[in-house]
Amino acid sequence: MYALKRRDKHNYYLDIAETVLKRGTCLRRNFGSIIVKNDEIISTGYSGAPRRRKNCIDIGYCIREQMQVPRGQMYELCRSVHSEVNAIISASRNSLLGSTLYLVGVDMQTGDLVENANACSMCKRIIINAGIEQVIIRDTRDNYRYIHVQDWIDYDDSLKGELGY
Repeated sequence: MYALKRRDKHNYYLDIAETVLKRGTCLRRNFGSIIVKNDEIISTGYSGAPRRRKNCIDIGYCIREQMQVPRGQMYELCRSVHSEVNAIISASRNSLLGSTLYLVGVDMQTGDLVENANACSMCKRIIINAGIEQVIIRDTRDNYRYIHVQDWIDYDDSLKGELGY
């Protein structure tokens, strides 16, 4: 008899977020997000250009890639709305309060999970304002990081130089 090992709940939701990212249209890195509250999926989001605008896969290039912009810099050049934001704007604020956001990223050149993935500084601000309580980010097929959003509030990365962080 085949013994089925049940997937733990966090990896179950991360697996779903990884499936969601396959709808992404970024040529560089695609991310998938799902927001869960009380064991119910509230919304999903993936990386892609704003509705009715052409995606990078449609125009055939990534401006940030062409300019060799390092990861984590100059997001204003990016055509995509990040997966976290797309998931947040698809949900009501009341349903977001106290929820968990699951995040998975894949490098489109290698197909590997994005190493040390994290929300960018703008997405962190949006996640904080949405009232999301925790973010769980996939590191490997079975391992993930658990981030308390309160930590992003307490350790304000926008004040790095000013507070000696």
